[in-house]
Amino acid sequence: ETTVIEHGIVDPGHRWTGELERAAVVVNEPIRRGRTTGTDLLPEFARAAPLDVFGMRTDGLAEHIGVDPERCRTRDVPQSDLHTELARRRVYVHPVRWTSLGLSLLEAMHLGMPVVALATTEVTEAVPPGAGVVSNRIDVLTDAVRDFLADPLHARTVGDGARAAALSRYGLSRFLDDWERLLKEVTR
Repeated sequence: ETTVIEHGIVDPGHRWTGELERAAVVVNEPIRRGRTTGTDLLPEFARAAPLDVFGMRTDGLAEHIGVDPERCRTRDVPQSDLHTELARRRVYVHPVRWTSLGLSLLEAMHLGMPVVALATTEVTEAVPPGAGVVSNRIDVLTDAVRDFLADPLHARTVGDGARAAALSRYGLSRFLDDWERLLKEVTR
């Protein structure tokens, strides 16, 4: 028998302010990992909104993808400041193609950020309607980014939906309850 217990993460709290009209992206080693992490899509997203890319080994990214450094800034912040810094951006963009469900996506949702994501891996299950925009069409995704930048109230409303969905499905209490239930079942 097999049992799947979905991610459960510690709630960083509702921190979204959206005060910066920029999109946040979290990706490690985007130059080396390329299409896997959606690096090839970043120029399109940078045309829709200025990007702040957080993650390890992001230096030289703007030059690598041929984008003005003001349209694609890399941010090196301590882990302790990451959630606060992400939440200052208006929208979270998740361009990742070929990895497991991204923890950064779930964290952004917990922060109360509206999310725009490729419809890959488990993203279509993790981001329900009203929590963000999920598609494999770049025009749909970039239009959504522009809409969130232009309408902070809409961004807040969708971000609140993202937070509610994340707490319900990926909250730590649900995760711990699932493990407790499974451990009781297999040890009885």
